[in-house]
Amino acid sequence: MAAATNMNIACHYAIVRFTPFIETGEFANVGLVMLAPGVRFFGFKLLVSRYARVTNFFEGLDPKVFKASISDLREEMERLGSILNQTGSYDKEALLRIWTELIKPRETMLRFSEPRLVLAEDCKTKLLELYDYYVGHNFANKEYQEKLLERAVSGWLREAGLQNKFHAARIGNDDYHAHFPFVAGTEEHPEKIIKPLNLNYADAAKIIDHGGQWLYRIDSLRKRGLLPQHVLFTVKGPDSDEATPRSRARNEIVSELKTKDVLVVNHGNATPILEFARAGVQ
Repeated sequence: MAAATNMNIACHYAIVRFTPFIETGEFANVGLVMLAPGVRFFGFKLLVSRYARVTNFFEGLDPKVFKASISDLREEMERLGSILNQTGSYDKEALLRIWTELIKPRETMLRFSEPRLVLAEDCKTKLLELYDYYVGHNFANKEYQEKLLERAVSGWLREAGLQNKFHAARIGNDDYHAHFPFVAGTEEHPEKIIKPLNLNYADAAKIIDHGGQWLYRIDSLRKRGLLPQHVLFTVKGPDSDEATPRSRARNEIVSELKTKDVLVVNHGNATPILEFARAGVQ
């Protein structure tokens, strides 16, 4: 079946779960399978590389067991896809019966989650998107987390009627520059900047590393005269009052930002962010 593009295609999908030890019921998400009977789309994606996090999770498990299980399932999915591609005799109801049979509970190491339904414009794109979420854990990386913080700020600006005053821009020149999500003014003459910063990592070293990247960028732009006077960072991270390595790392980054004349506020409080955004706006 070929990928299809349309509006509001109903896609049935299930998560492939690796459950090597039936006794504990523990599992890891290792793939995703999808069927869109209305447009005759069938697709799947399985974890076939970089699977150490899965095999390491199950202590004492030989990685060869996982590789063999995934290989067997991949062959099964490819065979099913080939059958569905070779015949046009299956109507929507028949495809749904095949789907139900495919994902029914099985006494094997690889099982399927309960069936789920999602609407999509493009089936293949949605399949990869869901795989990246459930298997790739893209929501856990720093880029994704900061995108969520940016969405929140964007929503606050929109509710305050300030969304047209700010835009994403590259600040700097050909020698040195950095990208910021909220800039008032032009790239050549920026007036103020709002930058959400995620420091909510489990490891203190990662907090220092990520915060340090932005300290370097701010310092490099400032000493070249490329940064506007008014810069605000909204920071999400561990509680500053906690006596933990994470909190000390967070406080270190915040203190360094302030020494560089950057305003710093906690991300959860929209009021000071909007006050900063409104100041000087005509």
